[in-house]
Amino acid sequence: MFSSQTRRELFELLASMRFAIALLTLICIASVIGTVLKQREPLNNYINEFGPFWAELFGRLDLFTVYSAPWFLVILAFLVISTSLCIARQTPKILHDWKDAKLRVREQSLSAYHHHAVAEWTQDALAARQTLAERLAAQGWQLKEQERESGRLLASRKGKVHKLGYLAAHGAIVLVCLGGLLDGDLIVRLALKLQGKQLFTGSGNVTNPEPYRLDTRNPSFRANLFVPEGQRSNTAVLSLPGGIALQELPFELELKKFIVEYYDTGMPKLFASEVLLRDADGERTARVEVNKPLIHKGMAIYQSSFEDGGSKVTLRAEPLAGGRALEIDGQVGGKLPLPSFQTTLEVAELRVINVEDFGQVRGAAEAASAPAKHAFGGGSAAKDPSKKTLRNIGPAITYRLRDAAGQAREFHNYMQPVELDGQRVYLMGMRESSNAEFRYLRIPADENDSLEGWLRLRRALHDPVLRSTAAQAYAHAATDKPELRGQLSASADKALALLAGAEKMDDGPPGGLPALSHYIEKTVPAPERERVSAVLLRVLSGALSQLDETARQAAQVSVPPASEPRQAFLTQALLSLSDSVFYPAQHLFTLQGFEQRQASVFQVTRAPGQKLVYLGAILLMLGVFAMLYIRERRLWLWLAPAAAGSGTQVLLAYSSQRQGSETEREFEQLKTLIQP
Repeated sequence: MFSSQTRRELFELLASMRFAIALLTLICIASVIGTVLKQREPLNNYINEFGPFWAELFGRLDLFTVYSAPWFLVILAFLVISTSLCIARQTPKILHDWKDAKLRVREQSLSAYHHHAVAEWTQDALAARQTLAERLAAQGWQLKEQERESGRLLASRKGKVHKLGYLAAHGAIVLVCLGGLLDGDLIVRLALKLQGKQLFTGSGNVTNPEPYRLDTRNPSFRANLFVPEGQRSNTAVLSLPGGIALQELPFELELKKFIVEYYDTGMPKLFASEVLLRDADGERTARVEVNKPLIHKGMAIYQSSFEDGGSKVTLRAEPLAGGRALEIDGQVGGKLPLPSFQTTLEVAELRVINVEDFGQVRGAAEAASAPAKHAFGGGSAAKDPSKKTLRNIGPAITYRLRDAAGQAREFHNYMQPVELDGQRVYLMGMRESSNAEFRYLRIPADENDSLEGWLRLRRALHDPVLRSTAAQAYAHAATDKPELRGQLSASADKALALLAGAEKMDDGPPGGLPALSHYIEKTVPAPERERVSAVLLRVLSGALSQLDETARQAAQVSVPPASEPRQAFLTQALLSLSDSVFYPAQHLFTLQGFEQRQASVFQVTRAPGQKLVYLGAILLMLGVFAMLYIRERRLWLWLAPAAAGSGTQVLLAYSSQRQGSETEREFEQLKTLIQP
């Protein structure tokens, strides 16, 4: 295919250090990209961060899977080939130089060395040679000699290990690259081909695992093993670009107990697993912690993370507009069809500990109401980063309600009320998608620290008979003039109906305080709006108080006496009732109880290239040390009869790979040694 000249030029190119350095530079750049960009994240995460155009472009360039990208593996392979050829080309020269004592040098050229000196001995050549050999041997110089007609040449060498540093450093690069190739996705993909398997690209659970399962012969893998408490598993998941594969393990791992400890901030301080490992040779118990893996027959089992292992939860479906409450038993990760609600309940997550920062939280009323956006309470409260008040606010449940069309909304509700600005409120969160932030409906807790008071009031608000009764009671309590009671009762009934969304204007909001504001804008002249708004808001507050009393009397519940907490409850109730009009569900699912079950996520690795990488790291350190800190030095002694007659003339020549103060000091020492 190629001519001999072309093949020779190609070989020289691959064997050149400049080519290897260029490849190494490309690998370093790719590694920087792989470090900066999070690898193997869901595509939606990249779209949200970079936008559709750049996310698609980066995806086509495999920048989200750099270390398994074909172009990266090709560069790595070329680097291995290039460095190996460099080693192959330089090794014979280095070995030859290792053995060569440089005894072929001519005596005339020794005087041309920068470092040379001459001394006159009165002894003959043999006696001088014996004395000089003893002196130099004491300094670590081992002499080799050559007898010539005109004299005797002695040669010695120190620091010849310096040459081996070149081979060690370049061999280390080859070993590290080979180790990376062996422990990468390349071996797994080859195993898929050889075993006739394929990647699973669907969603949900794998119903038929055989087409995607690799057997225990796979020589290299890095997989995740999910094991709930009290259960066992012998199949791990391999995540690859484009899908997943299942890796069968030669053992079975059972999670006996999961242990987790937390910092005051709510972050995990320690999580560990007590496991029972079974294989053909028997059983063994062990404890797996972070950075303390379990090693079993060449495989390492690391504690990677932990998740919910299917905790059992009891939820109470509270109807907002009226009806009977239902208790539902579910499991985290499970789905419950609710035909009466025309939806499916998906329990997504149970969090037992929720530590939040309540430093510098703004007013609950300010954060809870956002009528201009027609949305219920704001999610995050403004905080001062320098002032933190961390507080555990207890368990919370996250669930999704999915309709018949497959559309789902996600909800996040806390089990216990939270104290904000001196008032205890229940936080009920909602978001349209997993990429959005939760927005919270803040419902005030009643005198019994429960939701029942607010729910009773909201159901009464949607009952036209109770609204009318409360409006009339408010009118009788507000004035003793019969001619004003009818008008005041009508105004109160109108305000309550607008708040409940029972009366709607064609182009107005569906209810709440925004509907009341819109009604005033449409029916009241501009100069009178501020006065009428203040009056109507007072009427609404009074009528709402009467509505609460009416609802309590109907439920045979005592009415708390007038007090500051009572007024705070009614004020927050008004705001949350207004926001609840925009709550996109007819029921609140509150957490009544739970039975927590944890699960461990282990990373199981079989890494034959790991030993190569370790060996390469050791060789690299030794090679760099040899090249940087070990100097190669040579010396020659030429012993010839003195020109004046009897005696011997000694000519010293000295060379060092690097010049410097150490070279000068050593040469001065050698000059002293050759003096008679």
